[in-house]
Amino acid sequence: MRKIRSFTVMVCLVLLTSCSQNQTAKNSQLALIKTTNPSPVITDKSVKRNHVEAIKKDVSSFPQIYDVAVIKGKKGTLISYKVKHLYRFRMKQIEKDITKMLEKKYPKENFTVSSDYKIFLETVRLDEKIKSGKISKKKAEKRLQELIKMTEDIK
Repeated sequence: MRKIRSFTVMVCLVLLTSCSQNQTAKNSQLALIKTTNPSPVITDKSVKRNHVEAIKKDVSSFPQIYDVAVIKGKKGTLISYKVKHLYRFRMKQIEKDITKMLEKKYPKENFTVSSDYKIFLETVRLDEKIKSGKISKKKAEKRLQELIKMTEDIK
């Protein structure tokens, strides 16, 4: 009886693991659980990719942060990030430090900085839509402005 039960458990485990291997998850589905590290998104054609990647690298250099998403548009730049668990009580100070560093290093830019998980998730979703071609640059710019307005409403 014991051998039959252990054999049944083994068969179930093999079936479950074999079924789950063919499924691919999008970054937006895993964004709150794992580090997704999305590439920077540009909705404005006049902006160089190196500039936006430099902004992401600067924000990622903070030791309290483990995931950063950057979207650069015509009117501004949205930076959303996730804070390591031990630093959650200092989130406002981290946001001030990031904003201060960015304004000092890039004085001509207009930055919106957010540590809100919902904003991060929406940023990753917008990134996926742009990469898959489901959304045009014009609609992406409009969605970026909606996200920036959302961050202002949250504060």
